[in-house]
Amino acid sequence: MKAFASIAGAIDTFIDRFGMVAAWTSFALVLVMASNVLLRYLFSTGSVWAQELEWHLLVPISLLGMSYALRHGEHVRVDIFFSKYSERWQLIGDIVTSLLSVIVCLIVIRLSLPYVLQSWNNGEDSANPGGIPYRYILKAFIPFGFALFALQSLADAIRFWIKLNNLKDQK
Repeated sequence: MKAFASIAGAIDTFIDRFGMVAAWTSFALVLVMASNVLLRYLFSTGSVWAQELEWHLLVPISLLGMSYALRHGEHVRVDIFFSKYSERWQLIGDIVTSLLSVIVCLIVIRLSLPYVLQSWNNGEDSANPGGIPYRYILKAFIPFGFALFALQSLADAIRFWIKLNNLKDQK
């Protein structure tokens, strides 16, 4: 059990690091958006590159931040039925949900890899003149973000399983 708890803890630490990357990326997004607004309204200028950077920064915020949100329990849960279950059934529900999340993540990863590879093989750049090149880097966040989410879901499943076993041992 201690080995499993250690694995879950290591995954949590790993995910927290990417959560910090998402947080700092959010700060960068605020700076870029504020700069774009100031340039547009005070100086009547701007660049396609800077405007594209806004939505390029949203991608890591979302795809790195989703596993961080799951890690800290900031995800959405429909509590209407869940709160009425016994602790044992809540843990079973959490285990099943975590394992289903892993499966969905693996499907998304499998489906997104050809999309990323196609972009890589084509050397895809922005369609806009003066836009940001290397679009495949941005697209690579899809399988990477879902791999992080699968890892965090696995860590949660381990933690819930340990709690369920401890609950059995108490009885």
